[in-house]
Amino acid sequence: MIVTLARATRRGLLAPLFGGPLLGAALLAAPLLGTTARPAAAEDLPGVTATELKIGNTNAYSGPASAYGVIAKAETAFFKMINDQGGIAGRKIDFISLDDAYSPPKTVEQVRRLVEQDKVAFLFNTLGTPTNTAIQRYLNQKKIPQLFVSTGADKWGNYKQFPWTIGWQPSYRTEAQVYTKYMLKEKPDAKMAILYQNDDFGKDYPAGVKDVLGDKYNKVVVKEATYEVTDPTIDSQMASLKASGADALLVAATPKFAAQAIRKAHDLGWKPQFFFLTNVSASVGAVIEPAGPENAIDVITTGYLKDPTDPAWKDDAGMNEWRAFMAKYMPGADLSDSGYVFAYGVSKTMMQVLKQCDGNFSRENVMKQATNLKDFDPVVALPGIKVNTSPTNYHPIIGLQLQKWDGKTWKRFGDVIEGIHS
Repeated sequence: MIVTLARATRRGLLAPLFGGPLLGAALLAAPLLGTTARPAAAEDLPGVTATELKIGNTNAYSGPASAYGVIAKAETAFFKMINDQGGIAGRKIDFISLDDAYSPPKTVEQVRRLVEQDKVAFLFNTLGTPTNTAIQRYLNQKKIPQLFVSTGADKWGNYKQFPWTIGWQPSYRTEAQVYTKYMLKEKPDAKMAILYQNDDFGKDYPAGVKDVLGDKYNKVVVKEATYEVTDPTIDSQMASLKASGADALLVAATPKFAAQAIRKAHDLGWKPQFFFLTNVSASVGAVIEPAGPENAIDVITTGYLKDPTDPAWKDDAGMNEWRAFMAKYMPGADLSDSGYVFAYGVSKTMMQVLKQCDGNFSRENVMKQATNLKDFDPVVALPGIKVNTSPTNYHPIIGLQLQKWDGKTWKRFGDVIEGIHS
């Protein structure tokens, strides 16, 4: 198990960045029991004291989606930076991030621990569609904010049924709509094959394609293939998709399998006219490099964040801010991995919510502020893309821009497209 904590300044009791949760809980109890000069309200708020705000997180530090572990590592470092700068409203952030190995039963176990033992105020950027699905009802029943989940499943916008859960990144379903519209514009008689993960993450992609094609879906989509996260490879699926004769391929896969798909297409000598790749697997460091940059040429994805390998952002103020953070708090990290950019943008959004709370960190007010963001710029988003939420809009980012891999970087083309949610 990996536990990452940003408890840098709790009176010197814990190590600056990492420590054991049980030791932390024991050491934390002593000073709090002896504290009397504290506002009475703080005693009644889970995860909030006069000096501390406790935030929970789960991520796949191990398992089939472990490439995403860099996100929580960067978030841990981000909150350490905030603490070094004095914290928020007089409180230091205690960010507790636990490994769930991308396994829903493990996520349930870890989140119960965060809520019932660690007493966190809320959850932030818990990773994965199946894993977040496993804890969503529990958190909503307890009225605990499940903020800016690290997954683009369209269902995180369901504010009526799950008012305590909100997404952050663009919807997977919208992304699939964008690819399908582009394909039909460029080649109206195109035939598509789809490879997707057999869960709510993957299923959003054929659903988005169907939104565009309607009753023509079975004529245009000539082959579907799925895989389980426990599968060792997707070689047989790729062979069957090639055999379908499709000239367009849509891959909705996490990094390990996305890299395999790119490499296997090359090994099979299959170069479909359109190779669409989910943007959650567009990281150069985590996917393109393992697949072979030369094998990914002409692969198309969408972007909403600035790509760290794109020379267009060499002198960009927002990316310079990110690079300065990385240099100081994550020295030696792979700067081509866009997971670090994602972590910075979503953490900046979280801090904006906390600033808007104005010192009132009740769960109700945190949720209220999370659903009242107006044209917030997380500094690493593409130009023209802002974060907007409301009590009836739980899709903070709806803009996407198509981009194509040229062998060295992603080249953006066309305008920013805003999706429409079902």
